[in-house]
Amino acid sequence: MTDVSRVGTIYCLGLGPGDPDLMSVRADRLLRQARHVAFFRKAGRKGQARQIVEGMLPDGVTEFPMEYPVTTEIPFTDPEYNRILSEFYETCSTHLRALSQEGEDVVVLCEGDPFFYGSFMHLHSRLSADVPVEIVPAITGMSAAWTATNMPITWGDDVLTVLMGTLPEDDLSKRAANSDALVIMKVGRNIEKIRQALKTAGKYQDAYLIEFASMAGQTVQRLAEAEGKVTPYFSIIVVHGQGRRP
Repeated sequence: MTDVSRVGTIYCLGLGPGDPDLMSVRADRLLRQARHVAFFRKAGRKGQARQIVEGMLPDGVTEFPMEYPVTTEIPFTDPEYNRILSEFYETCSTHLRALSQEGEDVVVLCEGDPFFYGSFMHLHSRLSADVPVEIVPAITGMSAAWTATNMPITWGDDVLTVLMGTLPEDDLSKRAANSDALVIMKVGRNIEKIRQALKTAGKYQDAYLIEFASMAGQTVQRLAEAEGKVTPYFSIIVVHGQGRRP
């Protein structure tokens, strides 16, 4: 029974890189006692976050899929892209806020760590001033990716740089050249641009491509051995640091 004398808390659960065994104990506990569960997904898809928790939701839970109105259909630099997504996040926030104000706790699912490029940050900025919001941190996808290579990503004083494949090629190459260890996310359709940037930076032969880190279908190979390959959304490129060690 809902307690309307209290304001419910919105819990954003970081689910980690994909393997349910890598979720935190706290995330698992909150998930298994949830009454309302929300998650992002593409229209017509189950959603990766929802897939991770398959079989873990309690009986009777109410699910709220938040379907992106646009993903790659128009460039993110187009003002219309921001307008559409802003309206979408406002609608989602309104729904979650109403549940909270009715005294309901809500669990929001997030792949990886919510505050590391997670979509939930756009809800957090709209909700945190009005209702209680708690973040449950998690293992990031990039941590699972470099672990999958079975090599440390950094040594000694190595500087680690995290880059988005959506950056212009010149920015990618300059930042890559000025760092010891690299993680490149949002690979997908940007892979050829990333290849060229890494070649310019002199990092190409040391780069690894990891697909579906910690998930079924995980693959690890040198980027140079994956010429012409079309990569899925869940791909990360890493270049290991070679810094100071005893």
